Amino acid sequence: MLERMPPDAVVLDLPFSGRWMARNSPARRIPSHGSHLFGTTYAIDFVAVGRNGLPAPRSWRSALWVEAPEIFRGFGEPIVAPAEGTVVLVHDGEPDHSARRSQITLLPYMLGQARRVRDGVPAIAGNHVVLALGRGGPFVLLAHLRCGTVEVDEGDRLSVGDRIGECGNSGNSTQPHVHVQVTESLNWSTTRGLPVAFRRVRGHGGETWLPRESEIFDAGAP
Repeated sequence: MLERMPPDAVVLDLPFSGRWMARNSPARRIPSHGSHLFGTTYAIDFVAVGRNGLPAPRSWRSALWVEAPEIFRGFGEPIVAPAEGTVVLVHDGEPDHSARRSQITLLPYMLGQARRVRDGVPAIAGNHVVLALGRGGPFVLLAHLRCGTVEVDEGDRLSVGDRIGECGNSGNSTQPHVHVQVTESLNWSTTRGLPVAFRRVRGHGGETWLPRESEIFDAGAP
């Protein structure tokens, strides 16, 4: 176990296969996303990358302009249930927007952050699914799913590895990735984020760890 992983962390399986990079990790700072808003205190983001460690090829557009989400390694990658639980919230229909790696395009995007917060969870999380791990929680949120790919309904009982949807670029997202967080309730205005950790190998055994910031790892085969 790595440092800064609390002993009371909710342990999840990784919700994907293949090669990914951790971003905005709570191993770097808490709150991981710079805010406790919407229960994001211990949230973590995962970006799919190739063998070169990049999420998409570099070009003049990546330096100067917006990019199509389809060129990114993670766009369309299957996202699966990271734990056994019941689907308690499903939201789909938010568009996947252009990706932004250029500092030139990130500045105007950040100026719209306050508006997205005012617009609430759909504008922030985009297309998302929430699993209840028990009758009263905790609750696992998987966000920024690809528009039109959510395959579950509220009330569905899922096992680890059941397909939920695809990685997308909906909501408050500058490039295709999946955002994972655990909260104590579904009252987004007051809920408290809970610490999270992951199993390196899908299943109920093996090492648990909290990926470091920018750590690249192999989540294995489907």
